[in-house]
Amino acid sequence: MPRTDVIFYQRDPQNVPVLDWLKELRRTDRKAYESCVAAIERLANSGHELRRPLADILRDGIHEIRIRKGHVNYRILYFFHGRSLAILGHALTKEGNVPAADIERAIRRKRAFEASPDQHTYSEEE
Repeated sequence: MPRTDVIFYQRDPQNVPVLDWLKELRRTDRKAYESCVAAIERLANSGHELRRPLADILRDGIHEIRIRKGHVNYRILYFFHGRSLAILGHALTKEGNVPAADIERAIRRKRAFEASPDQHTYSEEE
């Protein structure tokens, strides 16, 4: 299977939700951060083929990457755009099910991305 490009959703150039979450996680829990980055890499390698227990579909085209470190559950919500592009739209730390509000937020970001991919695609400044 060809590699899936994984990108970060941005609301605007100063607001990149998953990247900002990862930066904070890196500062507070380096091992959890490394596990999340490794899970994102597996998404890039497996794309639509990524399955439980690492990934699952929630609803309305929103998927989750599941990472567990100790007693803490980390989730990165993402969606696909075509066959070879996965967009990381939202991230959270959770105890039970992913809250409906977080899924709704990811759905809104998916719709915004679909309406204007260039505006909502994060790219590092050179």
